[in-house]
Amino acid sequence: MIIGVPKEIKNHEYRVGMVPSSVRELTLKGHEVFVEKNAGVGIGFNDQDYVDVGASILDTAAEVFAKAEMIVKVKEPQAVERAMLREDQLLFTYLHLAPDLPQTEDLIKSGAVCIAYETVTDARGGLPLLAPMSEVAGRMSIQAGAMALEKSKGGRGMLLGGVPGVEPAKVVIIGGGMVGTNAAQMAVGLGADVVILDRSIDALRRLNAQFDNRVKAIYSTADAIEKHVLEADLVIGGVLVPGAAAPKLVTKDHIKRMKPGSAIVDVAIDQGGCVETSHATTHQDPTYIVDEVVHYCVANMPGAVARTSTFALNNATLPYIIKLADLGYREALRQDKHLLNGLNVMHGKVTCKEVAEALNFEFVDPSVLLA
Repeated sequence: MIIGVPKEIKNHEYRVGMVPSSVRELTLKGHEVFVEKNAGVGIGFNDQDYVDVGASILDTAAEVFAKAEMIVKVKEPQAVERAMLREDQLLFTYLHLAPDLPQTEDLIKSGAVCIAYETVTDARGGLPLLAPMSEVAGRMSIQAGAMALEKSKGGRGMLLGGVPGVEPAKVVIIGGGMVGTNAAQMAVGLGADVVILDRSIDALRRLNAQFDNRVKAIYSTADAIEKHVLEADLVIGGVLVPGAAAPKLVTKDHIKRMKPGSAIVDVAIDQGGCVETSHATTHQDPTYIVDEVVHYCVANMPGAVARTSTFALNNATLPYIIKLADLGYREALRQDKHLLNGLNVMHGKVTCKEVAEALNFEFVDPSVLLA
């Protein structure tokens, strides 16, 4: 198969779809890989590094898209990239379509086969290609929140862990999954007072055991969210409904009643955010203030630590890239029901039920299209 790796063009996005070691695995199997010029420079790889493992370098993204049968990216294709997709071309990347009607419409129009990292599943019910970035984003959320609490950023002027004789900040984490667990790990390590809200009793038991009761694991209800959000100095939104838009659990009324100078990091912003007052920001301009509450809603948080994130992502995606390249997308999707769950759009049809419901499209069973 011919695989293309374009340079990411989203604001301050330095990750790359494949590192040289991943490319080598494909070229050793006889596949062709075309990489856009300078695609890896943001994480310390030059073009020669890719040439040395068998890749060919092309000057423009247009050339990469024109040659490749499969495009491997990190972030969702921007409008100029979507215009370069063609019918039956395979796109393998993060998509986050539920809150993004323009992207969904463009992918439908292209006729391409679009597999989203974030809805590929595994035998344990997990999301193996979302997990590494959730780990990164969860850990980064505490760093971002700590900065947002600084007075110069509009925050309360609090140190998360306090100091002897001064109480620490209260950190409230909504969602006890991969994001929430990693956020808690960082917050506990810094000495914050940590509360995690989740609706899974099993998750709450796991969190209690993992943190040896150093966090307060609370069953999530509307009352519990209201109580703890209003008491919080920092709120981390880590809620995920796979493929679907995130539920708005923190309301405008909550924001109005929160402590002046408190902060919110909405990690769920890729799926529309779990805070009513959230809207996507960039690393260039990461925060804004609503009702004296600092909001950090960067939609590609792991891009700030691009080298760590790229390697973590490649470790997870490479087996699937190889399977798609070796078998072709039809046979790979037929053989692997978990990879099939990643199929969001195919030949002009929406094949992810959650995306179809969120955006009012007709859902088409992907197995029908593959027959």
